[in-house]
Amino acid sequence: MSNRIILLGAPGSGKGTQARHLAAEWGVPQIATGDMLREAAAHGSPLGLEAKRYMDTGGLVPDGMVVGLVAERLARPDAKAGFVLDGFPRTVAQAEALDRILREPGLPLDRVVFLDVSRAELLRRLTGRRVCRQCGAAYHLVSAPPQTSDRCDACKGELYQREDDAPAAVARRLDVYEKQTAPLLAYYERGGLLAAVRGEGAMDDVTAGIRQAVRGTGAA
Repeated sequence: MSNRIILLGAPGSGKGTQARHLAAEWGVPQIATGDMLREAAAHGSPLGLEAKRYMDTGGLVPDGMVVGLVAERLARPDAKAGFVLDGFPRTVAQAEALDRILREPGLPLDRVVFLDVSRAELLRRLTGRRVCRQCGAAYHLVSAPPQTSDRCDACKGELYQREDDAPAAVARRLDVYEKQTAPLLAYYERGGLLAAVRGEGAMDDVTAGIRQAVRGTGAA
């Protein structure tokens, strides 16, 4: 059985962790846009080098270029038996482009899984991060707390909250994500591919819910 899966979820939903775990379990590649852009640039492909020019100047890589890189990555032999797309597509236009990419070799998607996490939990996860000013070590006040709330365990440097982890900044990121993703979820629901899985609770329980959804026996 093939596993051609998309994992969708807001920042902080845990989709990257679940994608890595399931890709390893199924023996298929995890394809995450950020990793893919960096890999393509390192390999020196024409699209990768073009994308690198945007990344080096802090610019946003154009939509068409990201789609081209996804097509390039999905054409590799290791993706023929399946893949886990992590956080792509982000828009209906990207989803339509992905459908075209997969239609030609006759490799349709099996399932699109949305990790459903409450906004309150996402805020808790994303605003709890603290970083050491001195050595850069990262902590989380709930899931990986330091021994002393404002000091690094390793070097005793001061811990601080980055600007993009502040509650107002996180709330803005979530607003953008929700606005962007609602039409995408509707698109896949109309296609009969969408399954929502509760993304809160123990990691193993979430993984089991994704497995169940992929088998088509219902969502958690």
